[in-house]
Amino acid sequence: MMGRLSSFGQHLYTGRVSVDFVGRRRLWYAISVVILLASTLGFVVQGFNLGIEFKGGVELTAKVQQADTATADRLTRAIDEAGVPEAGDPIVTTSGQDTIRIDVRALTQDQTATLEKALTDAGATEVSQNLIGPSWGKQVASKALTGLLVFLVVVVVFIAAYFRDWRMSLAAVVALAHDVLITAGVYAWSGFEVTPATVTGFLTILGYSLYDTVVVYDKVRENTHGVLASNRRTYAEQANLAVNQTLVRSINTSVTALLPVLALLVVGVGVLGSGPLKDLALALFIGMAAGTYSSICIATPLAVQLRERDPAVKAHTKRVLARRAKDAQVAAEQAAADDADPVAAGEQGAAVRGPGERRQPSRPPRSARKGGTGSSGR
Repeated sequence: MMGRLSSFGQHLYTGRVSVDFVGRRRLWYAISVVILLASTLGFVVQGFNLGIEFKGGVELTAKVQQADTATADRLTRAIDEAGVPEAGDPIVTTSGQDTIRIDVRALTQDQTATLEKALTDAGATEVSQNLIGPSWGKQVASKALTGLLVFLVVVVVFIAAYFRDWRMSLAAVVALAHDVLITAGVYAWSGFEVTPATVTGFLTILGYSLYDTVVVYDKVRENTHGVLASNRRTYAEQANLAVNQTLVRSINTSVTALLPVLALLVVGVGVLGSGPLKDLALALFIGMAAGTYSSICIATPLAVQLRERDPAVKAHTKRVLARRAKDAQVAAEQAAADDADPVAAGEQGAAVRGPGERRQPSRPPRSARKGGTGSSGR
C-alpha cells in the first residue's frame, strides 16, 4: 500500500499523473460558493451561541463528591426548579473530578442567593459565584479583531514582498476569508458556545492556512521561473504541476494535524460534554480542513487566474497553444499521407535510418552471380 502511494506521488511530481486543479477552478469556486451560502444561512437562521464571557451573566461553581453526568443533571434540575426564570437555560460544565460550573444569565443578588441554596440542597458542598459583565467579552472581541486586521496586513505585505506578486497576496487573503467564514458557519450550525477558546482557534487556523498556501506558492514560483521564455507549457500548466507536486505532502500534513485535533474533539464532546477543549478543537478541525482545501483549490487557481490577465502571459499562452495546434496539424497530415500511400511510406521509412545504422549495398542473387561466371568461362 505504501509502495503504491509512493509511486502515485512520484507520478504526480513528474507530471505523468495530473489533476487539473487550475483548469477546473470554476468547479472549485462553485463548491465553495455553495458551502459559503450554507455558512451564511447559519449566521442568519441559527446565529452564534455566545458564551457567558461575551454576553455576561453569573458563573456558579459547585463543589461535589463526584463530577459526573448524573450529578450535573441533578444540579441542572435544581436550578430549573428554583423558581428563578430570569436565569434562563443554565449551561452546565464539569471541571475536574469534583467541580461543576453552571452559567446563568445576569441576576440580582437575591436571585443568585436562591440558586446557591438550591444547589446546596441538591448535594453541592460548597457554592461560589462570579459575576461576569459583557464588557470583558467586548474587550476580547475587540482585541481579536485588531489582531486579525494586523495579521492580514502583515500577510499581504509579506507575500507581496516574498513572491513579488500582489496577485498571490490577494488570492491568499481570499482563501483566508474563505476558511474563516466556513468555520464560523459550522460553528453557528453546531450550536457550540463562542468562548475565548473559540477566538484562539480562529486565529490559529489563519496561520495554518497561510502556511499551507505559502508552501504551494513557493513551488509555483519555482516551476514558473522563466516559463515565458519557453513554448513547451503555459503558465497555468506549470502552476498546476506545482499543485500536483505538493498534493501528497499537503494531504499527509493535514491528516497528521487533523488526527490529534479530532481526538481532542471526541474527548471534549463525548467525555467532558462541554468546555473550552471542544470549542477549541471544533474551530481547529474545521479550519484546518478548510485551509487544506483552499490552499489547493482556491488560492493557487485564483492567483493563476489573476496572473493570466497579464498581457505577457496572455501572449505566451497563445504562442504555446498555436505551436501545439501546428504540431498536431503536421502530425495529422503525415498520418493521412501514410494511410494513403503505405508503400511510399515504407520506402521513406527505409530511406530514413537512425544513427549508427549501416546501408548495405544491393547484390544480385547467387544464381545470377554463378551464371555470369560460367558464361565468361566458355
